[in-house]
Amino acid sequence: MQVSIETLNQMGQDDFVGVLGSIFEETPSIAEQVWDERPFVDVFDLHRKMVDIVEQMPLSKQIELINVHPELGSQSKMAAASVQEQASVGFDQISQPMYERIKGLNQTYRQKFGLTFVMAIKGQTRGRVLADFEKRLNNSRDDEIKTALSEIFKIARFRLCDLVD
Repeated sequence: MQVSIETLNQMGQDDFVGVLGSIFEETPSIAEQVWDERPFVDVFDLHRKMVDIVEQMPLSKQIELINVHPELGSQSKMAAASVQEQASVGFDQISQPMYERIKGLNQTYRQKFGLTFVMAIKGQTRGRVLADFEKRLNNSRDDEIKTALSEIFKIARFRLCDLVD
């Protein structure tokens, strides 16, 4: 179901959060806060204001946001949007050897950075995702925090553009 920016601008906070609360993985507080910024000119204005909220969060909250994202190839419960995004590059149907490779990458990444690897995978190939995963293991923790947040902002933009007419 798509909703217009005009409709969003007129919604009460509870309905607004009900519609946009999952744009940022398991963090409806961002939608709660951005509601006060209405009216929005368009979806890009809404996105920018949501990003501003995340950028103003303390580092500890930004790391929490990174870490609520599911690991790639995870077989655990995750938000419907994440399931769809991972399925779009075939992470829902992987062989056991591929699962073990991804599981190892996730463990190495988490051990090195203390973070969940986050990448906006919409429109990517599994090969490209895995290559970026391996490449990013060479980054510093600070660079990975910045990269993960940038990827989260892309994911949010994709989700908003799919949702807002």
